[in-house]
Amino acid sequence: MEIEIGRAKRARRVYAFDDVAVVPSRRTRDPEDVSISWTIDAYTFEVPILAAPMDSVVSPATAVMIGQLGGLGVLDLEGLWTRYEDPDPVLAEIRSLPSDQATTRMQQIYAEPIKAELIRDRLAEIRAGGVTVAGSLSPQRTQEFYQTVVDAGVDLFVIRGTTVSAEHVSKNVEPLNLKKFIYELDVPVIVGGAATYTAALHLMRTGAAGVLVGFGGGAASTTRATLGIHAPMATAVADVAGARRDYLDESGGRYVHVIADGGLGSSGDIVKAIACGADAVMLGTTLARATDAPGGGWHWGAEAHHPQLPRGHRVEVGQTGTLEEILYGPARVADGTANLVGALRRSMATTGYSDLKEFQRVEVVVAPYQGH
Repeated sequence: MEIEIGRAKRARRVYAFDDVAVVPSRRTRDPEDVSISWTIDAYTFEVPILAAPMDSVVSPATAVMIGQLGGLGVLDLEGLWTRYEDPDPVLAEIRSLPSDQATTRMQQIYAEPIKAELIRDRLAEIRAGGVTVAGSLSPQRTQEFYQTVVDAGVDLFVIRGTTVSAEHVSKNVEPLNLKKFIYELDVPVIVGGAATYTAALHLMRTGAAGVLVGFGGGAASTTRATLGIHAPMATAVADVAGARRDYLDESGGRYVHVIADGGLGSSGDIVKAIACGADAVMLGTTLARATDAPGGGWHWGAEAHHPQLPRGHRVEVGQTGTLEEILYGPARVADGTANLVGALRRSMATTGYSDLKEFQRVEVVVAPYQGH
């Protein structure tokens, strides 16, 4: 449905998670009979949840904890853990910074060079924890450090930027050839963000195992205010799920996973992301609220300390409970920020679906009453 903005510009009506709701069907199930396991390539996870590669969310220790809880923790390989031998004092300083000084000081803190040996050591720490090892680099840093990452050994590799395209054009730097890179890499690659059917289809054709959907949707991001870019997530996920379906036909059966990344503030948003077609979700703010998250009640992304154009804030998100309570409960709050797994199970059971693939077919209505 197109709307006329003015005589020279028309726009498509799109929807955020707050605009849609899932509808119960004629059948219900017992929540314990519902399977929410997720398999990508050779790896199976008990829950379809990835922890976002952000310093306030994932440390080597929390990556191990999240893995033990059935999810996947993705370490930011250009964050504090690969710049500082001991990041704890730096994390404490970031937490204590006055608001008017936070951006400038964080730019200085993150100006410390990334050290290849620390990338190796941190990934080894996660591997020693006996869980699936996943690390993330931005497209700009992937050329520089991917050999270090490969040598160190990762099970899954994530290339995550605000927007990642299969055809980055630059007059000054040799762009990352995603197709060649993924072909030469021996591990599954998850890449994003993308927010449109066409962009996602191009990323799928590079050989990626998964595509991250979204950008600028997180609580710590100001991409919409600084760049004017925003992707309402219900439509973005459904569009990318359409690209997955068409690519499945085009490729003769190659299934690429769709991972919602952004705008997932509550358990209800996770439910709606999967209902719109996501296979899994990547969580930042929601997990930053854990008492055992490295941010200590504060949250920030790489955009918050960009050297030229910061597009995010360090925000106080508070603390809801332990990582285990946030994922599995018991919830001590009724706002959808704890027992995410229990809520997903209950929603699927209430609507009569037994696994995630089936639940992607659930009926969805447009019901824009925010906050309910």
